[in-house]
Formats: sequence, structure tokens, C-alpha cells
Amino acid sequence: MTTRKEELEDMKSVLKKAYYFLEEGNDLVRVIIYLHDEELDSIIRKLRDAIDLRYRKSVIEVSEPEFVISSALLRTAEKTDVEEKTPVEELIDSTRPYLRLDATKIVLTSIAGMIALTGLFMNNIPIIIGAMLLSPLLGPISAFAIHAAVGNPRRVLKSILNLSVLLMMVIIFSVIATVLISQVTDLSLTPEIRARMDSNFIYMVMAILLGFAAVVALTRDIPESIAGVAIAAALLPPAVVTGISLVLYRGEVGTPLVLTLENVLGLMAGGLAATLILNIGPRRYYKRRAAKRLIVRTSVVLIGLLFLLFLLSLVLS
Repeated sequence: MTTRKEELEDMKSVLKKAYYFLEEGNDLVRVIIYLHDEELDSIIRKLRDAIDLRYRKSVIEVSEPEFVISSALLRTAEKTDVEEKTPVEELIDSTRPYLRLDATKIVLTSIAGMIALTGLFMNNIPIIIGAMLLSPLLGPISAFAIHAAVGNPRRVLKSILNLSVLLMMVIIFSVIATVLISQVTDLSLTPEIRARMDSNFIYMVMAILLGFAAVVALTRDIPESIAGVAIAAALLPPAVVTGISLVLYRGEVGTPLVLTLENVLGLMAGGLAATLILNIGPRRYYKRRAAKRLIVRTSVVLIGLLFLLFLLSLVLS
């Protein structure tokens, strides 16, 4: 970091627990600071408040050395009382496969929908749970939350589009399968189907909590399958019941459709809330303002849509 001499004392107050070297010139001072990854964001925020970056010669440069051998730096690691977190770059990389909508994801989601449909008509909970294990619906939700947090609107829209296509395929295949099966045998309204035809405010709360938990799990290296089953539990059965209702219970199709949309938006809202609480965001500070604007706009849209769906669920119930 390079800054003016008159800001040296303010800077030292920020760096009093850090490991650094000073090189003083006539008007400027050059500071080399060694930090652990967990300290970086916090220290830079404080330095931005301590020095005037409007001065053209004031510069903060961040680089990552190959390795550093220092007993003093090793001792500072023991004093670092910052909760370890997954680097944002790693989170972004983990969402890349879900920004592409390929045949494999569509086929897996469609097969999962067919299995869930079978379980719903048989009123068989283990079969429904088995369908959730196949469904790759967690990826687009996580991708939406992470890319909204880092301020990438194009990838946010891509995530929403991919999730919409996957859910649409579930509904379409459920309609086709229901039509074909109804030609062979009589289909009854089972308790498992009826349970997804009852929109309730508690489902929205559950979806928000699931979305929050899914992003927390992603940042804590918890196996994706665990969080993925929870996400699929919220999305897959209501989407399948929407398809079933389009064929057999058209007068009641609005309720499972609203429930599906409530769960989708609730999962997105919960995931976005988790990124804010976990302080996930872009490392480059010039991108943080854009990310904040995107988060605010996205949050307003989500809250507005959730409120409208809540009112609609009251009308339908």
C-alpha cells in the first residue's frame, strides 16, 4: 500500500495487530502488509476508511505470494480470531456447471419428476424421496444467490432461466405421463397429492429457511446431496402435482402452481439472505457498489412477488 505520510498514524491504528514493514519517502510511505486470507476483507475495509484514496498516489494493491517463510507470521495465525470461510472464487467456480443447461440435467430432472409422479399416485413417501435424490435443482438456486451477491446480473438471469426450464420440463412430462396413465387405469386423489394442493404461509417460510441452509451448506463443504434433497423436496412434488392437476383437477391447478412459485421465490430469497449474512461478495471494491445495487433490486422484486403470491394463496385457500 502507498499513502501520504500524514495518514501514517491512522493507518498504524488499523494495522496494530498485523505484520507489516514501512518504507518512508519524502511525502509518501510504502507499506508491505502480510495478512491471512480470513483477515483480508476486514483490513481493507478499515484501511479505506483510514486513508484518502481520492489522492492519486494512494494505492492499495493485493497479491498472493507463492509462499512465505516467517515465524512471526506463523504466530499471527494463532492470534487470528476470524471464522474461516470459503473464498468467493471457489463458490463462483462451484456454480459454473449449473450455468449451462445440458441434456443430462434435463433428463435427470424429468426422470426425477416421473419417479415422484409414481410415488404421488401410489401414496408412497419413500419413492417420492428417491426422486428427490436424482433432481439437480439445487444448482440453479445456489448459482442465483452467489452471482447476485457478486453483482453479475447476466448469470443471475441465466440461473433463473435454467431453473424455469427444468421446472417446466417436470410439469410438461407430468402432464404427458398423467394423460397416458389415465388411459390405462383410474387415477385417484391420494393424500400425498392433496397435501401439495394446499397452499399455506408456512411453506413459504420453510422455503426461505431451506434456501438459507443450502447456501450455508455450500460455503461449509457439506455434501451437495444433503442440501439438494431438501431443495428438491420443496420444488419437485408441487411441480409434479401442477402437471397432474392440469389433466385431472383443472379447477384446482392454481393452488399447486402458486405453491411451486412460492417455494421457488422463497428458496431464492433465503439463499440471497445467506450471502448477505455470510458477507459473500466481490473482492474488488469497485464491484461492490454494483453488487449492492443488484442485491437491493433483486430483494425488492422477490419481496414484492412473495407478497403477491401470499395474497393469491389466501384467495385460493
